[in-house]
Amino acid sequence: MDFSLHGNHGYVKTETYDDETTLKLSEVYLESIKLLGEDPTREGLQKTPLRVAKAMQFLTQGYNMNPDEIIRSAIFKEDYQQMVVVKDIELYSMCEHHLLPFFGKAHVAYIPRHHITGLSKIARVVEAFARRMQVQERLTTQIKDCIQNTLNPLGVAVVIEAQHMCMQMRGVQKQHSVTTTSDFTGAFLKNMATRQEFLNIIGSNLH
Repeated sequence: MDFSLHGNHGYVKTETYDDETTLKLSEVYLESIKLLGEDPTREGLQKTPLRVAKAMQFLTQGYNMNPDEIIRSAIFKEDYQQMVVVKDIELYSMCEHHLLPFFGKAHVAYIPRHHITGLSKIARVVEAFARRMQVQERLTTQIKDCIQNTLNPLGVAVVIEAQHMCMQMRGVQKQHSVTTTSDFTGAFLKNMATRQEFLNIIGSNLH
């Protein structure tokens, strides 16, 4: 989904979807509405299958993104070898077990080894992996591995803090629970002081 400024009339929303996928998904959701006991012909539901078909394509658009290429598109030679931290990156994903959302923040750091990447690319990598059917544990590791493999830094640290609707809306129904996952490489894995500096910066109590 792209947003572009259009004169004095505000932002004009443009969306691009695969027509065949949209049609097939719409048919599936139409049948699902019937199976759940609703009438898909009533006014409020007539366009719901189409809306959901488009929404699901947007929510899983990460399958069409290449995280490695996102990093490689903006790699710069630089002698800086101190910690680079991008924290509080908003993320929205879909739990692959129930297809319910989980959402929260990712905190990512790396220590360059002669090369850096654009700061926005870190956030885009998070987005590329999050916009898929996921589990938080895998998401954490995928972000870490992508940055480590493409930049070859001295170390990478990733912490994700998220709330899962599958815990809040169903199951145990614990509305205020937060799940924290972490993964580290290199200096963050071997040097406790380096890891603690990162945790202090992001304000995490993780040990």
